[in-house]
Amino acid sequence: MSDIIGITMGDPAGVGPEISVKALRDMSDADRARTRIYGNRATLEAAKKAVGCDVDLEGHVVDLPIENAPLPWGQLSPVAGDAAFRFIEKAVRDAEAGTIGCIVTAPINKEALNLAGHHYDGHTGMLRSLTGSAAAYMLLASERLKVIHVSTHVSLKDAIKRATTERVLATIRAGNAHLKRIGIEAPRIAVAGINPHCGENGLFGTEDDDQIGPAVKAARAEGIDAAGPISADTVFHRAYSGAFDLVVAQYHDQGHIPIKLVAFDTAVNVSVELPIDRTSVDHGTAFDIAGKGIANHGNMNEAIAYARKLVAGKA
Repeated sequence: MSDIIGITMGDPAGVGPEISVKALRDMSDADRARTRIYGNRATLEAAKKAVGCDVDLEGHVVDLPIENAPLPWGQLSPVAGDAAFRFIEKAVRDAEAGTIGCIVTAPINKEALNLAGHHYDGHTGMLRSLTGSAAAYMLLASERLKVIHVSTHVSLKDAIKRATTERVLATIRAGNAHLKRIGIEAPRIAVAGINPHCGENGLFGTEDDDQIGPAVKAARAEGIDAAGPISADTVFHRAYSGAFDLVVAQYHDQGHIPIKLVAFDTAVNVSVELPIDRTSVDHGTAFDIAGKGIANHGNMNEAIAYARKLVAGKA
């Protein structure tokens, strides 16, 4: 298995090109030799000028064409959306072929992606489609808090419908397997309730008793150390304090808000249960500062470090 990390540059009009070249600049020679950026060379050269970076890109870029590149910074564009898709598609095919060991994605713009005719709700859905996967789960990882989501980019109304016993159990299993892979021998998993106070025995809804509880019981029967449902207003604090290794969040904001509160600049987005490995920054394209050379690449460094851990675990 290849130990090469493939960074997809993201939307060419966003901060992805800048944080990609900054991350490449900061690497040791050995790590740089094991890194490729899937993007557009002209755009990356423009990003180098924007950040005042002199890193040599030769041999480190899988160069894909963009008409009239470099595009204007910070402008929504279907051309940019299509390019972002093509960078990811090429990286996925190389990962499937074993040319690279893990993909690290810089941010894409969902509106630009859809304007270009690529109708996905984000990276995870796109990667699931490109790889033909039946399922993929979003896990947000920080030093003291890790969260995996039963559902992500859907309405709150639809999220409640998706929190079936089968889906919650599958999410618990996926999180348990991932934590074991990164070296946690006996993961302690907390499952958040979906209603206030887990429904208070049906007073505020029965979903926790009817859907969430049975999934936790089934997971425990399989030997997984799962607890819950636990009221969401306390479970994240308990996990952050060391009581649990992972929290299963029932929907997007339930999991994202606590992670972004405690690890806004360091949390890594990890796709779990895909046939390929992928990590990502946990921020957007930041069109308002693109091209100004001021984008913080710390989150990109964290995503790359996590990717190297995954690659090492496979070796």
